[in-house]
Amino acid sequence: MPPLSRRSPRSPRFASPDAVVAALRTAGCVFAEDEARLILAAARTPDELADMVDRRVTGHPLELVVGWAEFRGLRVTVTPGVFVPRRRTEFLVEQALAQAPDARVVVDLCCGSGAVGAALAAGLGPVELHAADIDPAAVDCARRNTADAGGRVHTGDLFEALPAELRGRVDILAANVPYVPTEDVALLPAEARDHEPLAALDGGTDGLDVLRRVVAGAPRWLAPAGCLLVETSERQAPAAVDAFIRGGLTARLAVSEELYAHVVIGTRA
Repeated sequence: MPPLSRRSPRSPRFASPDAVVAALRTAGCVFAEDEARLILAAARTPDELADMVDRRVTGHPLELVVGWAEFRGLRVTVTPGVFVPRRRTEFLVEQALAQAPDARVVVDLCCGSGAVGAALAAGLGPVELHAADIDPAAVDCARRNTADAGGRVHTGDLFEALPAELRGRVDILAANVPYVPTEDVALLPAEARDHEPLAALDGGTDGLDVLRRVVAGAPRWLAPAGCLLVETSERQAPAAVDAFIRGGLTARLAVSEELYAHVVIGTRA
């Protein structure tokens, strides 16, 4: 690992890169050196450096501190109040690309930052990309992240946000829905619980409320060979698969042990 740059902006409170590392380590950051390197590279002034370190040591997610997250090789902009894309969700993208490698119409539902849609567009080449979220902050962020792919981002509640012209045409419908059961939200790490929108985390009593709504509407929007992909947890996977089948879709579960990721894949029966 190369040494921390000594040409990065410094604050009088952090006169050396080692001081930044020490502050992060004291706060409990396991990868303090790596995080310090990212913060030092992102800070443009000594005051900004001090502010970024203060935010990180008080529990703000690193991605929100530096303003971006790495997702499937892309640098995805993330802004305060927007759900931070997780590495495990890269598995959903991989499964979508394998299921529909020739997809031309892609929808990223519950898009958050738009990371899934941007990654799908990067993997597929030119596509008609749409994304939607109920949160205006997420929509603004997703517009920035999907702009290079020509993405159209819509504000609204699930399918209500989408243009009617998409009905029956969607080849990939990716929906990284909230799936934390309501009573478990309080058990989440503080980084998520305190700094990410509740609507992006809380999936209702059993965590599957939004998933069921997506499954119920999906058949009207999927192309004849289109697929729906939804991330869930290991515990919820059997119920999620059952919801797909009850919604009139064929269903299979894909699992990545490495990423601890579970994705239900459905097609029109």
